[in-house]
Amino acid sequence: MHKLDWKKSLPIGSVAIAGVMLMGTAFAGGFFIGNSRVAASLVPSAAVPPPNADFSDVWKAWSVIDEKFVGAAVASSTPIASSTEEINQKRIWGMIGGLAASLDDPYTFFLPPAENEEFVSEMSGSFEGIGMEIAVRDQVLTVVSPLKGTPAERAGLKAGDLILNIDGVSTTGLDVTSAVKKIRGPKGTQVTLTISREGWSTPREIKVTRDVINVPAVVTTLRSDGIFVIEVATFTANAPDLFRAALREFVESKSSRLILDMRGNPGGYLEAAVDMASWFLPSGKVIVTEDYAGHSANVVHRSLGYDIFNENLKMVILVDRGSASASEILADALRYHGKGMLVGANTFGKGSVQ
Repeated sequence: MHKLDWKKSLPIGSVAIAGVMLMGTAFAGGFFIGNSRVAASLVPSAAVPPPNADFSDVWKAWSVIDEKFVGAAVASSTPIASSTEEINQKRIWGMIGGLAASLDDPYTFFLPPAENEEFVSEMSGSFEGIGMEIAVRDQVLTVVSPLKGTPAERAGLKAGDLILNIDGVSTTGLDVTSAVKKIRGPKGTQVTLTISREGWSTPREIKVTRDVINVPAVVTTLRSDGIFVIEVATFTANAPDLFRAALREFVESKSSRLILDMRGNPGGYLEAAVDMASWFLPSGKVIVTEDYAGHSANVVHRSLGYDIFNENLKMVILVDRGSASASEILADALRYHGKGMLVGANTFGKGSVQ
């Protein structure tokens, strides 16, 4: 067995992560998830109305609602005299959500403050739900991957499953944000999903009991044959620090053979994938390019140049149908630069950054 030498010492300080999943833009107390450059353009430094947009219809509609709308809880036909500050704010969030929805991009949507808090909670690695990543693919709500050790995995849900109903209600036309709200819930409660799967003649109902989901972002194992395994389950905010610690364990094990297991990894922060790739690549090597097809300047993400391993490293990268987004970026960057061999099945194919 070859000894694995370090090219340079491992930094002791934690790695800073500046970004959102994968890129996002804070907006008026809420949050945009979407193509990073497009989302950024929605928040100009000076909030000036676009010159070619006529907002008169918006304010006309606002006035008509004020004058004519009668809430369901109001027994009489008397119009509501005025809107409260809370109702007005809700309307504004709805308008921003509609603006994002008008892009017809399943990965671009707006999160009001309450939903944003849930999102931040999830990306910190802990939330209540069933533990799976979902996306809208070909206009159908689809399981990207159930997270390992979660109720979703234990219930038998698999990458590529089509979610037709949630608690008996059709998911047709349902966006990801709305679907997440329906699927999540307090620990101990149950959600029923109607699932269509390749190879099944008819859809089946799968009942899943919700629980607290503590996402094990990085898990390490030293096998009896001397091969060191690092499982990366998701790219949460703290994943780079956990990955750094895992690499330290690998080096201390004196093994030169590494399996990087990203099967079932649905993705997460783009910056986390860039940081992890940097442990294997010289400074400046391209990890991924965001291509805007001429609508904006491309963004190239390059290695930060930690590059601690020499040619004695023998690495295999495991992927499967549930590997998506940031895990695809990391896996292919390492393959492209000759740092490891890809083994497994075709990945999910989420070729977008948001």
